[in-house]
Amino acid sequence: MGFSNRGLRGSTFEEMINFTNERYRNESLAIMQKVPTPITPVEINKESRTITLAYFEKKSTVDYIGLVQGIAICFDAKETRQKNFPISNIHRHQIDFMGEFVKQGGIAFMLVNFVLYDQYFFLPFEKLKSFWDMAQGGARKSIPYESFDKRLLVEYRGGYLRYLDAINVYLEIG
Repeated sequence: MGFSNRGLRGSTFEEMINFTNERYRNESLAIMQKVPTPITPVEINKESRTITLAYFEKKSTVDYIGLVQGIAICFDAKETRQKNFPISNIHRHQIDFMGEFVKQGGIAFMLVNFVLYDQYFFLPFEKLKSFWDMAQGGARKSIPYESFDKRLLVEYRGGYLRYLDAINVYLEIG
């Protein structure tokens, strides 16, 4: 599977994650599903059978949800071309969903791609929520690159993002 730049922000990153999830499934390590964003078609091109105009029915929760060796996980994938990760990239309904997911015993996180550094990070929900709460209270509206835990750096090797390794590190450091 090649990675093409279709002009969509984050599409290459998403393709990398989809490829990784397919590999994890083939290796019986995890079953992850991309959560579709519900849309209602308004116009359809009957010749090509493609949707030409649609609107979002409701807000989506996270990008991916599934199981890793019996542990429920959900995550959203975001990328930034800045030296920080803007809190505005995250929406209240996502924070609420991830919080509920964690309360039920699951692991929720963000995979954050820092394009400038060509690095990917596992950002645990607890740390994300802490920055979110501070931003809502008037503090900094972004998470500086330096605030990301280097132990939770997600390696891109062998053609896929090794985020399961980051989950293991996260579980070890608690």
